[in-house]
Amino acid sequence: MSAAILITGGAQRLGLAMAEALIAQGETVIITYRTHKPQVDALAAQGARMIQCDFAQPNDIARLCKLVNTDYAALRAIIHNASDWDQEAETDNYAHLMQKMMQVHAQAPYEINLALHQKLLAFDGVADIIHMTDYVQNTGSKKHIAYAASKAALHNLTLSFATLLAPNVKVNSIAPALLMFNEHDSDAYKAKSLQKSLLQICPGPQEAVKAMNYLFDCDFVTGQTMHLDGGRHLK
Repeated sequence: MSAAILITGGAQRLGLAMAEALIAQGETVIITYRTHKPQVDALAAQGARMIQCDFAQPNDIARLCKLVNTDYAALRAIIHNASDWDQEAETDNYAHLMQKMMQVHAQAPYEINLALHQKLLAFDGVADIIHMTDYVQNTGSKKHIAYAASKAALHNLTLSFATLLAPNVKVNSIAPALLMFNEHDSDAYKAKSLQKSLLQICPGPQEAVKAMNYLFDCDFVTGQTMHLDGGRHLK
């Protein structure tokens, strides 16, 4: 079996676009998903290995690592895309909120990288880890405080793992801002959101695919963040 690529949260939005691109490129792809949806069956039909996994549950992380270590000789890459977007306005249990955000966005990638790094080192070439972070890793967020903090922690893991695993594994972040709207977003919200960037467009999930392919192809980038924000940082 050829070296595989593990992508977490690959059954929707940016993760789905990246997963479908990797399958189209002929890669052996392992995809985790939290809840079953039609895209899970569609990806399986395209040849992906689908593994149900909720990263808010520590046992699921351990089970995933055991499966990958047992079933695959090498990994070409790990893409940490699984995410939750919970906010303080939805709860008064702030301790649980922070614990969940850190668990999903920082602890799960931390454990997976350590548990599977030998599989990355077994790849015949330079392997990759990509952390999908967020624009708010540098700005914070008054509505998603715990979320923003956990994405900043994930960005910091990029720096640590880039140092730890060099020169055999490149470790980078992709930090998007408004690549896709949600189905329920109003026209007023869309118009207001577009004004936040210099380029004033919502380009779609293929921007994440382009960034992923660039990082895979580039030989001299590690410990960096690709900011997909349309110049938002300059507004």
